[in-house]
Amino acid sequence: MPLVAAQDAASAVPVPQEERVVFPASVSQGALVFGKVPPGSRVTYRERALRTTGYGTVVLGVGRDETGPLRLEVATPSGRTESVSIAVTPRDWPVERIDGVPPKTVNPPPAIAARIEREQAQVTAARLRDDARADFALPFQWPVQGRISGRFGNARVYNGQPGAGHSGMDIAAPNGTPVKAPVGGIVTFAAPDLYLTGGTVLLDHGHGVSSNFLHLSRLDVKVGDRVEPGQVIGAVGATGRATGPHLHWGMNWFDVRIDPLLVLERGK
Repeated sequence: MPLVAAQDAASAVPVPQEERVVFPASVSQGALVFGKVPPGSRVTYRERALRTTGYGTVVLGVGRDETGPLRLEVATPSGRTESVSIAVTPRDWPVERIDGVPPKTVNPPPAIAARIEREQAQVTAARLRDDARADFALPFQWPVQGRISGRFGNARVYNGQPGAGHSGMDIAAPNGTPVKAPVGGIVTFAAPDLYLTGGTVLLDHGHGVSSNFLHLSRLDVKVGDRVEPGQVIGAVGATGRATGPHLHWGMNWFDVRIDPLLVLERGK
């Protein structure tokens, strides 16, 4: 997606190279958006102050159902302010029908529902981390090689019952296949037996960007570990709500779910 440099709103004349504010003119639903601002700028999006790297990179996520436009405010160190508007391109979300899922994972009894809520709250809390690390700015690689068996955002029907849009990308691979970190990060959550997601690892890439790896048969990392790109973090499995061995790879910007496939394509 081409980047468009904004112009000074007051004078409508080009600004100096070192003062340029550069964001995409439009982005897709589910995208991870990168922008460039003068180092030291203050960037605000929906009342959230966004981190910038030392070289002026800023990142944010676009949800599956976001309609836009996205509006950001940038205040540069020189005192100049700019408003940025980014259009959001809609996507089609086909329906995926998943049959053969254990019924108790689709309509769990009260005690199990309470367990699921507790576990998901722990995962949600881990996604709030906002480190200055910029692992997210490096090219992402596939954590496993295999057929995409489930795409981000597609509406899911479990055993004939409608569910939420798919929160990540499923990659079919044999049980026990090593899962590698797509880029570096810090492990912020690791549990071998969550009710819905089974073996689960969260890897934080900085600035609110994180990856989650679900249904693992084995975990090779623990909370607090620093993981380098390509390092094995676990193995493919079919734990939790799964009908066969595969890796669910999800990505988030804080609480906003984003499409890993778009992030991979950005690095090409």
